[in-house]
Amino acid sequence: MALVKDALHIPLSRAWEILEESVYPLPSIRCPIRKGLDRILARDVIALRNVPHYNASAMDGYALCSDATSGALPSSPVQFEKGRFTWVNTGGEVPPPFDGVVMMEDAVLTEQGDLSIVKSLVSGENIRPLGEDVLSGSVIARKGDKVTPALSSLLAAAGVGEAEVLPLPRTLYIPTGNEIAELDEWLAMAPPPGTVGETNSLLVKGYFERWGFPLDVAPCLPDDPEKIGSFLEEQAPRYDMMLVSAGSAKGERDYTFTVFEERGIPLFRWLLMKPGRPAAAALLHGKPLINLPGFPMSTAVILWSVVFPALQLLSRGSFDHDKVLSEAALAPGSTEISLLQPYSSSRGKEEWVRFKCTEIDGKKRGYALPSAAGSLLPLAEADGLALFPLESAEKPKESLIPLMLLRDVPWKKRILFSGSNDPAFERIVTFVRKRGGDIILRSVGSMGGLASLFRRECHIAACHLLDGASGEYNTPFLEQLFGPGLPGICRRLLFYRLQGMILKKGNPKNIHSVEDLAREDISIINRQPGAGTRVLLDYFLSQKGMSPESIRGYDVQCATHFDAANRVALDFADVAFGIKSAADALGLDFLPLAEEPYELVYRTEYQEHPGIIALLEALGDREWCDEVDSMGGYRWPKE
Repeated sequence: MALVKDALHIPLSRAWEILEESVYPLPSIRCPIRKGLDRILARDVIALRNVPHYNASAMDGYALCSDATSGALPSSPVQFEKGRFTWVNTGGEVPPPFDGVVMMEDAVLTEQGDLSIVKSLVSGENIRPLGEDVLSGSVIARKGDKVTPALSSLLAAAGVGEAEVLPLPRTLYIPTGNEIAELDEWLAMAPPPGTVGETNSLLVKGYFERWGFPLDVAPCLPDDPEKIGSFLEEQAPRYDMMLVSAGSAKGERDYTFTVFEERGIPLFRWLLMKPGRPAAAALLHGKPLINLPGFPMSTAVILWSVVFPALQLLSRGSFDHDKVLSEAALAPGSTEISLLQPYSSSRGKEEWVRFKCTEIDGKKRGYALPSAAGSLLPLAEADGLALFPLESAEKPKESLIPLMLLRDVPWKKRILFSGSNDPAFERIVTFVRKRGGDIILRSVGSMGGLASLFRRECHIAACHLLDGASGEYNTPFLEQLFGPGLPGICRRLLFYRLQGMILKKGNPKNIHSVEDLAREDISIINRQPGAGTRVLLDYFLSQKGMSPESIRGYDVQCATHFDAANRVALDFADVAFGIKSAADALGLDFLPLAEEPYELVYRTEYQEHPGIIALLEALGDREWCDEVDSMGGYRWPKE
């Protein structure tokens, strides 16, 4: 069946309307109370018993007839002979004809077995009467309520052994693609280029488990529309919803929506959303089919925005438009941050953006993480999510952004590091956390880090900037920003690093000097403007009288030493300027050219910040220092 026109390239709000018009709650089932936790009640529940079902003592004491206690005072106790009272425990039955319970503190049992009381009672005192909590025949839970631990206990107390609930939808996840390797195979192999591990099922199953819904994962299917369609028909009777992964775009082997059209009733295709645009939905024998894009971030977005609402419709008949996304993303809270840098959003599309957050000078700040739909790391690292609306465009620095928090952010203990990238310093995070602080790392280059510190956009920076005129490192650049003598600035020389040229294993092109970079058969990968490594390269070029224009690849940039080294390893370039430890880690050759000081810089006023204190202590951790030594290319400053 062909797709209706208004269901193509639609906003999320329209997709929700279509789901609400097409997906209905499953028929209710009878469920034993002991197995009903977190289920949704399909109808009101009526108490079958009084709670309590007898007159129960509210405390330990003596049950007796209240009218016989009249006038009892400490100065003139009333005596009760044996047989005119009885002992009762808390919760025990108060037998007739007794209608009151005197506390132990107000009574004395004599050696002869008589009772002397010093307080008069009124009828019913210290007694929980029959039906005090629940009266038989009353409504004790209502349709749509979730069975909580407390409600489960109440239902049982009221004699309700079973309740009518909405069943948990049975869902099947079906990975597809000729390039996909099953997870066990993927983990055991050295994957050839073009092979993709079937890891999305872990993402999908993890969310289903956290949501409290069951999920089965099918074996991976090839890019064959006949096999995909036949499998869907075969599995449809067993499941209430099926999710088909990948095959959602316009590629040569993207067959999923074609199968949806041929076998079922299409609901919508393509959302005005980034990432997640290629998503689609259909009905097969009245049951929802949802096509998840193959990229992991796109998969997550469609899980939150389409799959979870569909589960809510199946399991309870509705969902709250204002809360469903934060519930789906497992966001425990929300906050508002101001942007540390501008962000350009795509007009005409809703956009999911991942953020890292910190607090600087009492203000919550954040910056966007890389937005690639195929990238897993930013999603795993994100502190929060924002969904920018369709009409969004440029968001200037300092713009206020409402955020769904994905974790508890240690606002008062966390510091933001901005500056020169270093693989050894990246390993300090665990040691900072061990000491009660936290640190997040943002690689923006040496100059970018100092500028951020100057603008109060980070807590600490790192630099290794060579001043070509004086031959001095860092100080000239710091004094340009903070003034002569650097008032209010603290410096910490962390270590010296070997900088040089990272070359392919065996140096097949016989590169032995900076002058070789001008050869026509040599290409390089450079670092971003403001990076200390790029400053060093520019210094060497100027010393040799070489212009950047003479170097192939000079304008091709990357942000980290490992990124630069990896591009050499993958034959994207012949040379990268970087540090020895990056070359050693990837088994590449290294030609040393300089030993540079790597220095931390922070404001004196941050000395008492818990994150700075924890960092400075962590820098002396023997375990971390040993890790740095094992990486190669580092030298500690003399004591």
